[in-house]
Amino acid sequence: MNTPIKNEDQTFLLSKLDGSGSDSEHAAIEKLSHMGNQLPELLSEKYDLAKGWSERSACVYYSIGYARESNAALALGIKALEDKSKQVRYRACMLLAWSLNKEALFTLRRVEGAYTDEESLSDIRAAIDAIENQNSNYFVDRDHTGMITLNV
Repeated sequence: MNTPIKNEDQTFLLSKLDGSGSDSEHAAIEKLSHMGNQLPELLSEKYDLAKGWSERSACVYYSIGYARESNAALALGIKALEDKSKQVRYRACMLLAWSLNKEALFTLRRVEGAYTDEESLSDIRAAIDAIENQNSNYFVDRDHTGMITLNV
């Protein structure tokens, strides 16, 4: 049985999620992952308060694995689709592609018309393709070769 993490420990561990990919960030997410489906809720709260794009991107990235069973993770992905950072929007598209949740298609199609940069449009279309075909790998395997997989 996992010991619950105290609120002050959660705050400290969340502060380590800065998008750097550092050992301390990985150690923090490892400890936080014991919270299970409660973690995306905390990451969503951190996302709302984060100043920098790399912090917001980390919040979305670490929620991806929960996107199929957590409404909070799915909601974070949908919210992050409209982030000002292209990198955060990429992670949002990845999260939604992983979720395979057809309810996300409405929002993806709505924001598709909002962006003119080819990278964001390509990411949005890849997420739509993955969900429509119920194959999350299509987010990274955009030519449907079967040789590239999305590992979360």
